[in-house]
Amino acid sequence: MRIWVDVTAAAHPLVLRPIVERFVAGAHEVEVTAREYGQTIGILERLGIAHTSIGRHADRGTLRKGGAVAARSLELARWARPRHFDLALGHGSVDLAVVATALRIPSVQMQDYEHAGLQRQLAFRAARRVLVPDAIPVEAMRRAGASPAKLLRYPGLKEDYYLSDFRPDPSVLGQLGLDVSRVLVVVRPPPESSAYHAENPLYEGVLDRLAGTEHVQAVVIPRTEGQRRSMAERRRANLIVPEQAVDTQSLIALCDLVVGAGGTMNREAVALGTSVYTIFSGRTGAVDQRLIAEGCLRPLGSAEELELRKRDTEPGVRSPRDPELLVDGILGALDS
Repeated sequence: MRIWVDVTAAAHPLVLRPIVERFVAGAHEVEVTAREYGQTIGILERLGIAHTSIGRHADRGTLRKGGAVAARSLELARWARPRHFDLALGHGSVDLAVVATALRIPSVQMQDYEHAGLQRQLAFRAARRVLVPDAIPVEAMRRAGASPAKLLRYPGLKEDYYLSDFRPDPSVLGQLGLDVSRVLVVVRPPPESSAYHAENPLYEGVLDRLAGTEHVQAVVIPRTEGQRRSMAERRRANLIVPEQAVDTQSLIALCDLVVGAGGTMNREAVALGTSVYTIFSGRTGAVDQRLIAEGCLRPLGSAEELELRKRDTEPGVRSPRDPELLVDGILGALDS
């Protein structure tokens, strides 16, 4: 079977890696396309995933995003048409949905946030199957465009699956010049160009608090070049921005605290047993609501609430799950 996988954001290479590996092990022929956005290409290269780079991410704005989808979809269609794929897989990839529909390729979408914008809703409607965590109610996904008949709800977090074989590598601490005697914090900025983003003044307050605390070193993982430049302008020695894609999962596993304005890195921290605060300013999804209720994810009301202390737990995956369950669900779409 010929399978096309489209990667459009930095988390997707990590999420899809074990699935792609199992496709290949099952004698399927897999080709990966990637959109240039943040560290997406760098992470693909770090993981050794062969890919074809097609298109770039657009800034905020409906017209710009619509234009970017149209332009990239056209490029992808030209690329995909002669390859005669049997199945297409994306993690909320709108471009893949457009092209798969036009070329009559059965498609599967993965997602763990139900408050999708119009473009994502169209992707879910076009898909033959949609995989989501079971924390998300069926009715919420129906509103997001995925009918119950095409829904496959899996247990746990998506992070439990792709981190199932993970072992933290301490060398990442040395690569970044971190002092393990200090409190090590990983910070993820807001998804400023995403449709679900809202203004987030708390993020700047967190940076101010961390920069002004002598016994802290914070590693900020920017999403965009604009965020990278903004950090450089602060010129604070204890606020570190990696020059290239790093082993962020090892960093999260080995640090003392994560403060995230997004989703995936926060949930990676939960999966790896690292204390984590959320400063996400959009509408809270069902997965995060469950984690908050369980005490695994703490909403931060102000920067002064940050508890900056060394961890007292060992790093490691808390609830590893077999990615084969996801693979079976994806391939089973062709039987539905």
